[in-house]
Amino acid sequence: MNLRINFSSGVPIYLQLIEQIKHAVETGAIRSGEQLPTIRSVAEELTMNPNTVARAYRELESEGIVEVRHGSGVFVAGPQSSTAKTAEIRKAGEVLRTAMEKGMALDLSKSELRRVFEDELSRLQEKAAATRRRT
Repeated sequence: MNLRINFSSGVPIYLQLIEQIKHAVETGAIRSGEQLPTIRSVAEELTMNPNTVARAYRELESEGIVEVRHGSGVFVAGPQSSTAKTAEIRKAGEVLRTAMEKGMALDLSKSELRRVFEDELSRLQEKAAATRRRT
């Protein structure tokens, strides 16, 4: 798997990792059941903090893209129903489009909208992680 990070793009590094891994899965560059590189190896290859890689892997796990097998590694999850997933993505896009239109009506710039989205997504992920730790 050939990962490339643009540290000056303004897009958070963990999101870049997530998108590249998703793309590799969607295009078949990595297949269902295939093991992803270790957190340490990705961090060393891209000269980044291992916690950033771990965050990307956790997000991919929460989205059902990968599964963590403790003691064995991180593997691409089995095939999902593409029709159901496509419908879910379409619905989410409609909801986000409405929110973005409202943000643009408030004269928020593209970078401000992105920052608001990423902040809210981070809050939701932290809340979900805290919930998982409690159970």
